[in-house]
Parts: sequence; structure tokens; C-alpha cells
Amino acid sequence: MARIPDEALNRLTVRLPQRIGDLAATTVTLVRSGLLAPVRPDRLAGMTRAVAKHGLTPAAAFAVGAARHPQRIAVADDDGTITYTELEQRANAAARALSERGVEAGDRVALLARNSRWFVIALCALGKLGATVVHLNTGFAGPALAQALNDENVRGVVYDAEFADLLAEGMRGRLSLTTDELAKVARGTVGSVPRASSHGGQVILTSGTTGRAKGAERTAPGGLGGLETLTALLGAIPLRAGEPTVIAAPMFHTWGFAHLTLGSLLGSTLVVRRKFNPEQTLADIETHRATALAVVPVMLQRILDLPKNVHSKYDVASLRVVACSGSALPVEVARRWTEVFGDTLYNLYGSTEVAYATLAKPEDLRAAPGTVGRPMRGAIVMLLDEKGHRVPAGEVGRIFVGNPMSFEGYTSGGDKERQDGLVATGDIGRFDEEGRLFVEGRDDDMIVSGGENVFPGQVEELLLARPEVGDVAVVGVPDDEFGARLVAHVVAADGNAIDEEALRAHVKDNLGRIYVPRDVVVHDELPRNATGKVLKRELR
Repeated sequence: MARIPDEALNRLTVRLPQRIGDLAATTVTLVRSGLLAPVRPDRLAGMTRAVAKHGLTPAAAFAVGAARHPQRIAVADDDGTITYTELEQRANAAARALSERGVEAGDRVALLARNSRWFVIALCALGKLGATVVHLNTGFAGPALAQALNDENVRGVVYDAEFADLLAEGMRGRLSLTTDELAKVARGTVGSVPRASSHGGQVILTSGTTGRAKGAERTAPGGLGGLETLTALLGAIPLRAGEPTVIAAPMFHTWGFAHLTLGSLLGSTLVVRRKFNPEQTLADIETHRATALAVVPVMLQRILDLPKNVHSKYDVASLRVVACSGSALPVEVARRWTEVFGDTLYNLYGSTEVAYATLAKPEDLRAAPGTVGRPMRGAIVMLLDEKGHRVPAGEVGRIFVGNPMSFEGYTSGGDKERQDGLVATGDIGRFDEEGRLFVEGRDDDMIVSGGENVFPGQVEELLLARPEVGDVAVVGVPDDEFGARLVAHVVAADGNAIDEEALRAHVKDNLGRIYVPRDVVVHDELPRNATGKVLKRELR
């Protein structure tokens, strides 16, 4: 028998207890979430076939759902409800129709659709064919869409008809199918489609807030990597199998897509709407007795801005988890949400490139307002200075992250900066003594004013807490005297007026002279993209 080299044996000996511990933690998480539960043998066989055929993809997850709980509602949307069995049949028929139009394994096909059953059906159909889905942002203008189609070498596009004019410039020579047309061909009972020669992937585009949108591709996570990612999220956010989830975040975005994937794996009913409406969201929670809500921060703000009598109109006591991510969560929004809706808020910090990094639970948000929490299981988070050295607790450094779902580079061939296998998020942050991370802002947002580092996010948090301020974004601009200064772009809260000098004095009294905005500019609204991020480049 061959002898194991000493070096390899030592590595195995060191890692073995950790792997055993990881396996035990994984098992506990899967049992607690309800994923590990008794299944009828005939249904188990169908579930096994689905995974073997489609890999760990959304197509497999919904096929597993059809085998395990065929009559459970899979999606509730503006058109009503559809069961897991019905959705699987529609996806098979859609896959046949797309195949007849020439879509094959390995093709890159773009999807431009709002949240609905047809987003899910198109996603599953393309997955069954082994195509890679390029998720287009519904907030992009025509030139940006055309650029993305060219950059990602897209062969065809499945899209909502409302976007036809925006897509016209980039559609020449490409296959096209509207979701309305897909709905017509995806009728009746269709048997399973042939197994694809390869499993497709997903390309999520960056938001483009700092420039041209870039594609971050991920193939279906297999083996321990996929299992570790699943249990990391379920271990941090207490979602439960079979419980309804309202996905308000757009599903073309990393956060919305993550909850589409998690929800399908858990066999949840996914409640979605084509367009976000804050009062409708509360109504959906009441109607479906939803236990989870997936949002981006600006959606929380819109719900909180509803009159108090609207909040009290709906019974949302079923809600246990409000999962928030996608952009910075203002301290004041988190405080107000907890005051109105209780300790339900979970705030995840990550990015399109690194997926997940840290998570702040309700107790973290109460104990340390502004924190994005502690590193999640399987994630490594390091703060490094400009020379690549780790910085101690309390000091600010550039944030680098590693986990099983970190991307391998942009589809264009570019990459994020890396250090020892960790990927830069583009943010600056600090750890407190309890190991909680605080994000100070983008590393390219920080300005040096009069020789001192100034972070716009601190001014934003301070101003947003004032009752007359409804929204705010602070950016740096060149300044002849100090090198750079801040400018505050402010939206007044309903029924209020903005006193620019009062805001400047408030900043001086609380943060100091160097943080005082040189100018305060009042707007009717701030420019935001479809996921709620402020487009600071436009304000600059």
C-alpha cells in the first residue's frame, strides 16, 4: 500500500477536526432549516434524478420541488399562483421552444425581465438546456443594454415586451423571445427535456454605479463549495423550509437571485411583484403569512415612509426575517425599522464579486448601530493597508474577502485586486474589539481634505438622522484651498424645508470642521439605479 507523504498527512491531521466540526455544523443547519427531513422513496428518486441531470442549479431546485411537494405553490405573482408541478411543466415546454429556436448548451442568453413567474420559468428553461444566463438590469438605458449584450457575447435574449424599444439597438442578429411569447409556447404537459451536455452558469452584472457594468460569472457550485455556501447562508439567516418569502429585491440582482435560489431549495412559496410598492409589500406579507422578506435598503425606507395608519392596517406578525443587502443600510433606517417592526432585520454585507462576507443580526444592530456584523461561516474577511499588511482592530483598512462563491474574474478578462487569494470589495472598513465590521465607505469615495482622510458616509448618516432630511448623498469634489471638499446632496422629507446653514452647523458640531460640506444642494430626488444605489458619478 502506498505511503501518504508526511506533509500531506500533517495537513490532513490538522484539517480533519475542522472538517468534522464543519460537517457537524452543516448537519445541524440542514436539520434546523428543514432541508433534511423524511421523504417518500418515490419522491426521493425524482429529487435525485433532478440533481443528477441539472446539477446544483435553479432548474434542479425547482425540479426537486416538483418531485418533493408537487402541489405546493411555487410562485405567487401579479398573475396569481403556480404550483411546483405546473412551473416544472412550463419550464420544460419553454426549454423545448428555446431549443427549437437554436439555443444550445454553452450559449449565452440574456434575460431582461421583472420579478414574475416568467423570470423563473425562463431561468429554469435556459438552465435545462445548459445555457449560461446573463442577467440584464431593468434600470439600464438602451446604450448600456447594447453594450452589455456585446460585452457578454450574447446569442439571444428573453425579455419582457416593455423593454423592446430599449433593446432595439443591441438585438440585431440575435435570437429573441418575449416572455409573452414564451407564455404562449409554454403550455400543456411536456415531458422532461434531454440532459444537456453541460450545466450552465449565471452572469450577474455589476450595478455600474462607478462606470461601465461588468459581468461576474459563476458556474453551478458543486461539491463542498456549494454545500458550504448554502449552509453559511442558512446558518446566518434563519430561513425555514416551506415558509413563504416575499422577494421585493429585483431577481436580476445578486441579492434577489440569492433568495430565489435559497427559496427554491427550501421549497418555499416565492411572492413576487413586477414593481415594488411599499404598501402592496405589507399586504403580501399579511395575505401569504410570509415569514421572510428580501429587500434592498431603499425599500425599507419607502415602507417606513408610509403613514403610521398604513403600517397598522396590515398584520405582519408572521414576519421573522427581513433580509437586507445590496447597498449601505443607514443607521437611522435600521433603528426606525426595529422600532416599528421589531427585531427582524438581518443585514448582509457582500458584493457581486465576493458574494457574501459578513452578516449583522438584530442583536448586532442594537448593540453596535452601523455594523455590518461578523464574518459568516466559510468567509475570510481581512483589512489591509496600502502595503498589504493587516491592520489591528479599530484602525481603517481596505476590505478583502474570500469564500467558496467568490468570482474568478470578470467575463471581459479583467479582475478585482487580490491579496493572498482574497478579493477586494472596493470598500474601506474597520473591526471593533468584538470582531464586528464597520464599512466606512468606498475606497474611491474617501477624500483627503486639508491633509486629513474624510469619509462621506459619516456625514450621510448624521444628516439622514435629522427629521427634515428624507434622503442624502455626500460626494467629494476638487477644492482649490483644501484639495478636496464634500458636497451634500439632500432631499427634504415630506412637508419640510432645508436650512442649508443649519445642516452645515450640525455637521461641524458633531463631526468637526473638515467634514462640513462646502455646498448643500437640494433635489426633488436622488438618482438611483434599480437596486437602490445612488448614482454618485452623476452627482459629481
